[in-house]
Amino acid sequence: MTEVDQSIVDARTIVLVEGVSDQLAVETLAERCGRNLAAERVRVLPMGGATNIGHFLNRFGRPGSDIRLAGLCDAAEAGFFRRALERAGFGSVQTGSDLESKGFYVCAPDLEDELIRALGISAVERLLELEGDLFSFRTFQQQPAQRGRSDQARLRRFMGTRGGRKIHYAPLLVRALEPARVPRPLRSLMRHI
Repeated sequence: MTEVDQSIVDARTIVLVEGVSDQLAVETLAERCGRNLAAERVRVLPMGGATNIGHFLNRFGRPGSDIRLAGLCDAAEAGFFRRALERAGFGSVQTGSDLESKGFYVCAPDLEDELIRALGISAVERLLELEGDLFSFRTFQQQPAQRGRSDQARLRRFMGTRGGRKIHYAPLLVRALEPARVPRPLRSLMRHI
């Protein structure tokens, strides 16, 4: 059994997230909060997309299991989470409040937008400048498809334009947050786990 597999076997809590950028954001926030998730036996697992939630619930989330489950998803994917939780035997999950009662929190519309909104446009642009991406963003802003959009929408879209950019920026955005500005879904998830 690999080290990763053993850490999952030993987990008390598994946090299911859509992708690696979400995993890094959660783990970075935990560090900023002074938490050691490994020592607490909390594992954050990227699922490779929300549509895989059923597979992960079948593997780890049987009702009555010793493993606590929690998660984070984008608003557009909340339906996948609700249906999968119901199929896995977690009871009725019809609303966002129902999801939260099960330990699953929804980012509107997604985690990148939550983080950009919490930081503000200027702070995100300063971060892009520090990382050498501001010129690329300025070029992106001038593309015809971007001209009528808000800077927040452009920044959100820019994060997804190149492979690995979301993964690179997720921990940087979280580190740049003032503690009082942590988006509600992340803050609620941290309290839950």
